[in-house]
Amino acid sequence: MTRCAAVVLTLCGAWLCTGQATADEAKKVPKEVAAFGTLRATAPDVARSQAEEWLKGAGKTDAATQTAFADLWKSDRSVLDKVTETLCLGDPAAKKLLDEARDSKSAAPTDVPALVKDKKLSAFYRGNLALAYAKALSNRRIYEEALEALEGVKPEQVVDPATLLFHKAVAEHALMKAREASNTIVRLLDDVADSPERYKMVAALMVFDMMTWKDKDLGSIARKMDNIERRLDLSRGGPKTQKLQKEVVARLDELIKEKENQSKGCGS
Repeated sequence: MTRCAAVVLTLCGAWLCTGQATADEAKKVPKEVAAFGTLRATAPDVARSQAEEWLKGAGKTDAATQTAFADLWKSDRSVLDKVTETLCLGDPAAKKLLDEARDSKSAAPTDVPALVKDKKLSAFYRGNLALAYAKALSNRRIYEEALEALEGVKPEQVVDPATLLFHKAVAEHALMKAREASNTIVRLLDDVADSPERYKMVAALMVFDMMTWKDKDLGSIARKMDNIERRLDLSRGGPKTQKLQKEVVARLDELIKEKENQSKGCGS
């Protein structure tokens, strides 16, 4: 384990023990089985064999598709990208879904497509498709559906466990799910043997940030306002956004009254 990972794990452990999250909150977060460094990205040759087997199982054995597959796997793209593009080669529905998710001009989805949640599909297909879809949404700050897409998908089912846990933690942090984000970060650092250094650094920043979080302070208001702005940018001005707006206004009113009372007390 690198020094960075050790520091973040120590901070996570200390923060989780400070009482920032209540026992009731802890019960709401499902426990993951610890892997203790046994998770790592699938080796390129193994991933290629899995992808080729899936592609042939999908009936894409024609010369054009097989040539495209061979060219794809000769490229210097990441293993996850190669697997993702293989899914697109074998299933037009997957390609359409991912193209829309990646398109910054397309409307944010209001729910996760059935294709991503279909448990009848093979674990290889569903897991890696869900990861690619969640990653695309996360990059567009569409965190709610990114998290939903990853529900029920285990890191062991994808070719890049670190990327799954990283984007899951980013979404949880952005949605102010502190307990969940901390648990995911611990898994990222403790269970994934080859987590990229950039992931560890961002994880450290998220932990440092969460250590400063306090309920109902100005920082809490600022985080909710950022979330409101993000949702409005995604054209999500519905009930959830309105609820956040009401919470912000109500808390600001409380703070103003507290300051007024303090001023009266000083003047008496």
